[in-house]
Amino acid sequence: MKAKISYTARYLPERVLSNFDLEKMVDTTDEWIRSRTGIEKRHLVGEGEATSDMCTMIAKQLLEKSGKAAEEIDLILIATSTPDYMVVSTAALVQDKIGATNAWGYDIVAACTGFVYAMETGSKLVESGQYKNAMVIGADTMSSIIDYTDRNTCVIFGDGGGGVLLEPSKDETGILDSILHVDGSGSKYLTVPAGGSLHPASKDTVEKKMHYVYQDGKTVFKFAVKNMADVSKRILDRNQLTGDDIKLFIPHQANQRIIDAAAKRCGLADEKVFININRYGNTTAGTIPIALDEAVESNRLKKDDILLLAAFGGGFTWGSMLIQWSNK
Repeated sequence: MKAKISYTARYLPERVLSNFDLEKMVDTTDEWIRSRTGIEKRHLVGEGEATSDMCTMIAKQLLEKSGKAAEEIDLILIATSTPDYMVVSTAALVQDKIGATNAWGYDIVAACTGFVYAMETGSKLVESGQYKNAMVIGADTMSSIIDYTDRNTCVIFGDGGGGVLLEPSKDETGILDSILHVDGSGSKYLTVPAGGSLHPASKDTVEKKMHYVYQDGKTVFKFAVKNMADVSKRILDRNQLTGDDIKLFIPHQANQRIIDAAAKRCGLADEKVFININRYGNTTAGTIPIALDEAVESNRLKKDDILLLAAFGGGFTWGSMLIQWSNK
């Protein structure tokens, strides 16, 4: 038995921060941001809005679209690097907010690869036969850990998320294969230095801005270009597929040049590559599920189409996934 995606959803906060807004905040220009990243604008949460709020909106959409009662959900997995709290999982908060009294769940921390990690986890639990309705959500409130005086990071990230409902497939369609990796030696190049047990919050960590994202841009870029392209090509080769067999490629939306490199390595025509980085920036664990819901909404996937996902993120983490699209 395979696990299939039966429904998709997304949520983007109302507030928008454009490149022209950023020109007034840091030493940058719209042209500089566009030429290096492909980003034009990004969405930011409103006052008092947190990751669990976005995830709850996504979860409620999944319930509405599927016609299922909250009590029918038996598993909630949330990929995020920006939970509401250090101790209580975001999954627990969402479970309570939607009234999924029969569900259990937890958070998965794998930065920008988090949604693919969570999909692999959720699909295996559904395939076990023990769970029939699993919500897998990827969302991040990156504005909560971004220094808006640091042009190396503030131009890149946005807030938002998306999710899917996983159910048992009644045929051979569904999640076909995945390749996932982690390399902790890369942790120093993309991280939030303080806030954990190594450097608990203190006057010193706050003054040194250690609770914001730090990124060694050149190192991360080189790593991402090579490894996201390599893992995408490897999963095609392992399944005896080529770019011609892929209906749609949904890559992590971090940088237009990284996306282009991965697509070229797989021999994918431009029309097969889903891109929305210009409108949302990098929403971390949210990029792939947001794009997936937009692809479904615009009828870009039909039964038996082969979908390729690929991502990379801090950790370092990276991976790819093949899905044969199912009917609802």
